[in-house]
Amino acid sequence: MKLAFVLFKYFPYGGLQRDMLQIARQCRARGHDIHIFTLSWEGPRPAGMHIHVLPVERLSNHRRYQEFCENLPSRYREYGIDRVIGFNKMPGLDFYYAADPCLKDKLVRERSALTRRLPRYRHFLRYEQAVFGQDSDTRILLISPRQHYIYQKHYATPDSRLYMLPPGIDQSRMAGPDAPELRRSLRQEFGIADDEKLILCIGSGFKTKGLDRSLKALAGLPDRLRNQTRLIAIGSDHGAPFVRLASRLGVGERFLVLHGRDDIPRFLQGGDLLLHPAYNENSGMVILEAIIAGLPLLVTSVCGYAYYAEEAQAGLVVPEPFEQQVLNTMLAEMLESPRAAEWRQNGIAYGQTHDLYSMTTHAADLILAP
Repeated sequence: MKLAFVLFKYFPYGGLQRDMLQIARQCRARGHDIHIFTLSWEGPRPAGMHIHVLPVERLSNHRRYQEFCENLPSRYREYGIDRVIGFNKMPGLDFYYAADPCLKDKLVRERSALTRRLPRYRHFLRYEQAVFGQDSDTRILLISPRQHYIYQKHYATPDSRLYMLPPGIDQSRMAGPDAPELRRSLRQEFGIADDEKLILCIGSGFKTKGLDRSLKALAGLPDRLRNQTRLIAIGSDHGAPFVRLASRLGVGERFLVLHGRDDIPRFLQGGDLLLHPAYNENSGMVILEAIIAGLPLLVTSVCGYAYYAEEAQAGLVVPEPFEQQVLNTMLAEMLESPRAAEWRQNGIAYGQTHDLYSMTTHAADLILAP
């Protein structure tokens, strides 16, 4: 079959983008022809796939997305596309990979009715309705149980169109025999002493991931502990606003921003804690990566994968409603907790005994089914 994989933007270190490419590769390995349609592409292009960049110049994002989507049906006909798999919400999909949280739920909880009537929100709500509404035929690939409840709450999507996928994390994140060497080399490279604590904040979209909350928690540590703690944020995003925030909070010298990179396993072994106090997070792949790497973690309960941290007993979960002081207290306690070794071993054992790796296989099975 000829398959169209569609997303608005591709860049190398986005979770959605990484999942798209892994599923596309799985389908290609089974002998199918892969066409990827996008507004923009950053980074290397995968061999053996057709990449179609369809740039649209409009002043607003929602207008760009609308024109992009309106141009797609003619392209599908041109290339003889058999099935369309979307990684952003839009009309005309056979399958939707549900990487993004429910917009309607967010607007109902956080915004006024007047705000929801603004043109950009009306546009995105129409696109969400086109995927999840009862009149749609789109089959939906869910990546966390929390999504099932929220989308059915707002759209009454039939169970027959909802499919739950297992996680699909990269097994290279698992702690291996080289873990001590990875830790030593990482800490040596960044000048982190043995008696210092290294907090990691990993993921593109620093604002959504709660990097401001992380910096406030770092600044809120007791003086002695703060002076022995470093925080490194890694992701494809603009770090300047957070560098300025760190300076205002008095922790600028304890904070470093790095662009997305390929050697994440080194950081997972070199760190002492993953801090992920996201404002909203559909899943949170880095949560699972930290667990199987043996890196203790502190995450907010809104993350779709937060329950894995509790189930694996590999860290702690910040309850809702979120309170900064609660995060500050929990961070200080975790950094000095005698349970660090226990959390590490629990996470490693969990990764060895649970299926956290087969998402792409299951997704391809569904997409390619007769």
